[in-house]
This record gives sequence, structure tokens and C-alpha cells, in this order.
Amino acid sequence: MRAVVAADGPRADTLAAQLRHEDADVRAVVAASAPAAAALDAMAAPEAAELLAELARADLLIVEGRAATLTAELVAACDRLSVRIVPLCARTSDRRLAASLGLAAHDPDAPAAVLLASPPSSLPVEPTRGRVITVWGAQGAPGRTTLAIEIACALSSADHRVALVDADSHAPSLALATGLADEGPGFAAACRQAERGTLTVAELSRIASTLADVDVLTGLNRPGRWPELSHARVLAALEACRGWVDDTVVDTAASLERDEEIVSDLVDGPRRNAATLAAVEAADVVLAVVAADPVGVSRFVRNWPELRAAAGTTPVRVVVNKIRAGALGVDARGQVRRTLERYTGVTDVSFVPWDARGTDAALLAARPIAHVAPRSAVPTAVRRLVAESLAPRRAAQVATRHSLRRLARSA
Repeated sequence: MRAVVAADGPRADTLAAQLRHEDADVRAVVAASAPAAAALDAMAAPEAAELLAELARADLLIVEGRAATLTAELVAACDRLSVRIVPLCARTSDRRLAASLGLAAHDPDAPAAVLLASPPSSLPVEPTRGRVITVWGAQGAPGRTTLAIEIACALSSADHRVALVDADSHAPSLALATGLADEGPGFAAACRQAERGTLTVAELSRIASTLADVDVLTGLNRPGRWPELSHARVLAALEACRGWVDDTVVDTAASLERDEEIVSDLVDGPRRNAATLAAVEAADVVLAVVAADPVGVSRFVRNWPELRAAAGTTPVRVVVNKIRAGALGVDARGQVRRTLERYTGVTDVSFVPWDARGTDAALLAARPIAHVAPRSAVPTAVRRLVAESLAPRRAAQVATRHSLRRLARSA
């Protein structure tokens, strides 16, 4: 059996040695991303052509199975060369990606003999369903985009894949805030393909940009393209995201008005606020952001009935952002809490403090605050919010696994 190993770090040499111990002929050991890059453009470098030549003589390609290394182009190239791909997938979302490409995922720590064995005849697809977390806020600048970015970073981990989606049809700014190019396909392309029924996990991974460990579907590069984000398209695209990642964080616009349905003669015509309404409707939880100043609180209170009507029975978690004494006086948190309880009935409120230095540093670097100033009060408060409100399911799963292990040991 002739094999090519594509992995990073010491794992690559260790795996090659294990394969040779099983009498496999290891033709090459390369970086995890090298085969995908060679399949995309064999003329990019001499090393790419040499790698494709080695693949043509190999029977097996063992590669780390993640979005950047396991691509449709690589699968097509290996099919032409009659090379079997063995993806090593540590995360559930990576296993779903492999299954969407017709590949049998393997555990990274699987013995070499298992990797060399023939794949099973059928590929089981794990019945997982990711969450949609919609971040909404009233007009003005309450910090919707900033919190959406920080929440996505806080949720992301080695075994928990997160996507960040810009569904703002009025003033999309996710790409600008994170330093990503907004000329790519992004969320609008996902919506178009979802309408045609061709949006797959592999396609989502292809059109997404990356922000550290977070996959990003950037928004419209011109607000005039808002008709592309129709209600049905957004619902279908977010439904596809559930099978792609564990959590999808959606940044939306402020307006929830439906007045355009009254003034328009087109029954099925485009609606400017359809994307926001669809994101709220599709959400498993809505994070409602309040700017901690008299104007921001007043705007939020006035928009609260519309948000509750759009969300229906979906849980809504209120987050008071930019909390500071300078704008509200003594006991700023107490004043906001009492106002919200009196006029909206909300009693469970989270607070994110104002940190001008950390926020400005993040804007200057076009990076998340958690990356630029990890000790800032903002990412600290967001991590607390995630632990208390957005990660109970993971905590319950971990507790259940620990309980089962204790029961097994006692038996």
C-alpha cells in the first residue's frame, strides 16, 4: 500500500512511522494544506507538481480533515488519480464535512492498520443540528456587530465549530470590523444557492472566510443589493448552517418594521427588513442588545414589542452593552435593570462594560477585542455571558458523560 501523509506538527512523522510499521510505502510527508493547494493550482509552485506526481503513484492519501485541507477540488483530483482519501477528523462538524464529500471520517488517534483498511460500504451521517444565535439591537449603535464577533470567538473551541454570518441588509459591517474582504461570495451567495437547493456543507466551507477558528459569511458589499436577502432565502441558508457548524451567530439590522408590506402593491415583492425578520424567526435564542445610555434604553423599550412579536416563543436574552456611570450616573446597572423591568418586564439582564481602549485597539487592528486585548473587560464579560446563557447544553452533555463514566467505574 502506497500512501501520502498530509498532517501538521509531530503527528505527521509519528503517523508515517506507524504506517511504515504496517509495511506501507509512505511516498511523501507534507503539510496538511499542501494537497488542497496543489489540487487547486498545480502550477503555483514546483512542489505542488511534485506532490501531484506522488499522489498519482499512491493508493492512499491520509489528510487532516478540516475545511481548509479537505476541499471538493482535492476530492475530484484524487478521484481522477484513483487515490482513496482518509480524512482524520477530530470535530463533529469536520466529520459532517467529510460525509458531505462522500468520505469516511476517521479518528486522528486511530491505529495505522485501521487507516489502511478499506472503508465501510455506507457512510453514516451524524444526526446533529446546530443552533442559530441571532444578535439584534435597536437603532443607533448599541454594539450588535461587536458583540456578535466576541460571542462567536467565545463560543469557538477545538471541538465546537462556530460560524459568523452578516445578515444586515441596511449597513453590513462585519467584514470591515474583522479585516476580511467583502468582495467574496459571502452570505448572499449562500442564500442564492439555498434557494436552488444546492447549498451543501462543502459549499459553505468553500465560500466562507476564516477569522482564527471562526468561519465567516460576510455581508453585502453594497446595501443596494438587499433584495438578494429574501425571507425564504435567509431561512433556507440558516437551516443549511445548522448542519455545517455547531453554532451560527447572526448579525442583523435594527429595523423590524413590516410597513413596506402595506405600501407595496407587490404581494411577493422584496422586503428590506426580511433578512432581520427571518434571522429572528429562525433563531434558537435571540440576544437583544441595549446601549447603556438614555437614548439607547428608550429606543430599545419602544422596539421591544416588535421584537417579542417577531421572536414568538424563542427565548430572548437581553444584553446591556457599554455600561458606564458617565452616561447614567450613580448605580448605572441598577437604573437600567429597574427601567427594563418596569417597561418591558425583563428581569434577567447581562451587562457588558464599556472599554474604550480595548474597543479602539480592535477597530484599529480590524480584529476581535478578544484577540487584540484578551484581558479587556469586554471579552471577559462576553465569556461569562456565554458560560451562563449560551453553553448550558454543552455543560449538560459533559456532566452526563462524567456521570456515565462514574457509573461504569462503580459497576
